[in-house]
Amino acid sequence: MADINFSHISPDPDSRASEGRSPAPRAGDLRWDIIELLFFAYRDFVGDADHELEVFGFGRAHHRVLHFVHRYPGLKVADLLDVLRITKQSLGRVLKQLLDEGYIVQKTGNNDRRQRLLFATAKGEALVAKLAGLQTDRINRALGNITPDGADTVRQFLRAMIDHDDPDKVLETILKPGAATAKDQA
Repeated sequence: MADINFSHISPDPDSRASEGRSPAPRAGDLRWDIIELLFFAYRDFVGDADHELEVFGFGRAHHRVLHFVHRYPGLKVADLLDVLRITKQSLGRVLKQLLDEGYIVQKTGNNDRRQRLLFATAKGEALVAKLAGLQTDRINRALGNITPDGADTVRQFLRAMIDHDDPDKVLETILKPGAATAKDQA
């Protein structure tokens, strides 16, 4: 087995602060409560859709692609790669299946024929609506006893959790002031 050189790693965790990062939190400062709640909330939030997707032979990657293509008609493949932060190869496999099975259509750009623009078909829109309905039901149950101000706090917390250092076009749309919320659309 080859020797691994760790000389570039400082033994002092507080030295990372000098590199532009926050120092490592002390064990008593770790937010185990929030960390574990996020793990379990994510598991159950995506689990509702996962069970439905299994019927179609799809997984979470299919769900994410369908979601963003439906929400942002004409989304460029390049922008979808940025949003999902996956490789072209990973997207290619999922996208091919969604195209072949008629959930998404791909069109060339009007101004740039090299662009590949994605649109959900009626079949894709129906599946997205079903999945979003399952997830909306879970969100509504969770927000059921929370005031509108509390719901705004939840929204602010989730937005604050998103890494804003590397914005993409879709994320910029979602985060821009005045972005539509469920209460705006009611």
